[in-house]
Amino acid sequence: MKQIDLDDLPPRAAHILAALQEGEELVLAQGGGVVARLRVETAPAPVESPAELPSEDRMKEVMEHFKAMIDDEF
Repeated sequence: MKQIDLDDLPPRAAHILAALQEGEELVLAQGGGVVARLRVETAPAPVESPAELPSEDRMKEVMEHFKAMIDDEF
């Protein structure tokens, strides 16, 4: 997973991201085309123990589904 610290962004971009509310969507565009869509969701509760982590097969399935969604979008 990639992470961007808001302090590293230009002030206007950081303010827009910080002001997003639950359920809002942000579209990143370049040259008139959509580069990405970000949707604000409530973070899941932290996992308490490794036994609660999804299995490797389940995680692989989720990542393949995510990749397919990205490929379909672009």
